[in-house]
Amino acid sequence: MIVGRIIGWILFIIGLGLVGAELLASLQAGEWAPLFLGQLWFDLHSESLNLVQAVTQRYLLPFLWDPMITTLLLAPAWVTFLIPGIILTLLFRRRRNRFAPRKYLN
Repeated sequence: MIVGRIIGWILFIIGLGLVGAELLASLQAGEWAPLFLGQLWFDLHSESLNLVQAVTQRYLLPFLWDPMITTLLLAPAWVTFLIPGIILTLLFRRRRNRFAPRKYLN
């Protein structure tokens, strides 16, 4: 449970950072400048993006790359980190023990 919570918080923090980066880039450009996941991946490590595309199209299912993965790569980068981060933190949140005796305030 704690691993899911930690991963969720890491994704959430990365998503917030990407929101800030997109807002900063938009303010500098004077217009909305979206930061797409594919462009971010290409800027960070283009060789791995090319390798994933080649492996997916050659050894896995070719239609997996074109309509599915490209749709994900064309999404805003902050969405692909922030939304799963929120979902994971909600799924793995600490819950009160239902079977523990309740403490009443007097």
